[in-house]
Amino acid sequence: MNFKLLISSSLIFCLSACAQSPERSVVDIDKLEAGDKLEDQSEIGQLALPKQDLTASMLFDFLMGETALQRGDTEVATESYLRLAKTTRDPRVAQRATEVTLLSRKPVLALAAATIWAELDPNSVVAHQTIAALLASAGRLDEARPHLDKLLAVEGNISKFFMQLNNLLARNINKTETLELVQELAKPYPKLPEAHFAVSQAAWLANQFDIAQQQMKLVMTLRPDWEMAAIHNGRILRRISKTSAIEFYENYLETYPKANKTRITFARMLVADKNYIKARSQFKQLLVQSPENANIALAVGLLSMELQDFDAAEENFKKALELGYKDFNTIRFYIARVYEKTRRINTAMEWYRSVARGNQFLPAQVRYALLLSKKGKMSEARKHLQQLPVKNDQQRAYLIVTEAELLREAGAHQKVFYVLSSGLKRLPDYPELLYDRAMAAEKIGKLDILEKDLRKLIQLKPDHAHAHNALGYSFAEHSNRLPEALELIKKAIKLSPEDPYIIDSLGWVHYRMGNLNKGVIYLKQAFVIKPDPEIAAHLGEVLWMQGTKEEAKEIWRSTIKSHPENEVLLNTMKRFMP
Repeated sequence: MNFKLLISSSLIFCLSACAQSPERSVVDIDKLEAGDKLEDQSEIGQLALPKQDLTASMLFDFLMGETALQRGDTEVATESYLRLAKTTRDPRVAQRATEVTLLSRKPVLALAAATIWAELDPNSVVAHQTIAALLASAGRLDEARPHLDKLLAVEGNISKFFMQLNNLLARNINKTETLELVQELAKPYPKLPEAHFAVSQAAWLANQFDIAQQQMKLVMTLRPDWEMAAIHNGRILRRISKTSAIEFYENYLETYPKANKTRITFARMLVADKNYIKARSQFKQLLVQSPENANIALAVGLLSMELQDFDAAEENFKKALELGYKDFNTIRFYIARVYEKTRRINTAMEWYRSVARGNQFLPAQVRYALLLSKKGKMSEARKHLQQLPVKNDQQRAYLIVTEAELLREAGAHQKVFYVLSSGLKRLPDYPELLYDRAMAAEKIGKLDILEKDLRKLIQLKPDHAHAHNALGYSFAEHSNRLPEALELIKKAIKLSPEDPYIIDSLGWVHYRMGNLNKGVIYLKQAFVIKPDPEIAAHLGEVLWMQGTKEEAKEIWRSTIKSHPENEVLLNTMKRFMP
């Protein structure tokens, strides 16, 4: 039976959908999804298409393949379309077979389909791109080379070829091998900036930063105003020398002051390096060029906050608000923080209350409650927290912990214990509540509950360093279970080796065990990392017991100046310096 009519109306209709898909610059074999088409720029209409009848078996494979694909059965779809590609020898069918095999995540079959496609349509850019990408992914760069040479011949735009080259080769694991191939391909084009750029990219991926930078020098000489190249060059220089990167960006932006993409990249680099003064300067220049950009105004405000320039922070936050920054509740939160930092408490409270929703809603209401408590309105502050709406247990636990913290700062340790105990009745396995109640239990002498809560927490979260540390420190401070205390604190050190509070505990337990020299070593290490008043109290006591009393006094006196109300330090000083 002859099915010519069906091949023209059904199969060709399916294949013609390829021409309606969005244009692709480079095939991406990892992101292909159902319904995606590999956009081909070759003139299929000018190819010598096969003149053959559509047989019943061909029609069956076509219908079977499309139906299976719609149902998510990629196995059947792959088999059907591969048979069609081999039997019809039609480049359009081979293209569709390539799409289906890629979707099925079957690289070997995809390579077979794409090879048929390239044989039938030798000038297909996408067919050769697909083959090159698949071969690179398999580590077969020697076999990919002829297809890359073919792409150079048929692409028509050599610059575009080199800008896409590293994407095609990205999945090859051996980055040094990739670099060598890109260097070979670029060698005939010494005056083409994109060729040098491709080599630089490949060198960057191979961690050969000297080669990457040498190539970018050539690029910037050949095409000095190219922003993409400037950004890439700056990133390379940053890996070699942050100072060199800063000098390059500053010189480039002086020459090309409107290169805003480069300026934004530079500003972000400065923020990442905590160079806030220079970063703010760059954002200010961006704001001059784009005075209506709320995002830039916000960035200047945040950097001004970091620099404690609260006047500039307030000005720019309000400007972002006036310019219609989408998340206006976040801006209100930041403005409230400015007022709080500058001790305009009543105004700060008004702005915190104005934060109606969003990610900053709960933090704003917590700050409001904290300010109420500082004004002596503890009952009102607690009531405010208790009446706040919550969406989940995490938020509920956050508010319970916050209420307990307000009471702790007021010295109401019995009430702290009660609030946390009430919270644990509702959320019995919540780590934050267990830990905080254990600390509250210590304050009121309920050491049995401290041990119970911390052991439960360790059971729930074996990697909770501070639970191990707190339990070990409690044994060292309140009992003679010193060997057990040492083991718990050693476990905590393994989990968090740089934590100064855990290092302090290790020094303290050694002191309690009579190892004064070891104790001093660890306590000094902890104090260098963080000159905390309680660490100072411990270090001074051990130094005093060693006989180095003047050093102990100096540590206590220098620390008490910045922490005049710390009870632990004050009590220690009274014991040794009545």
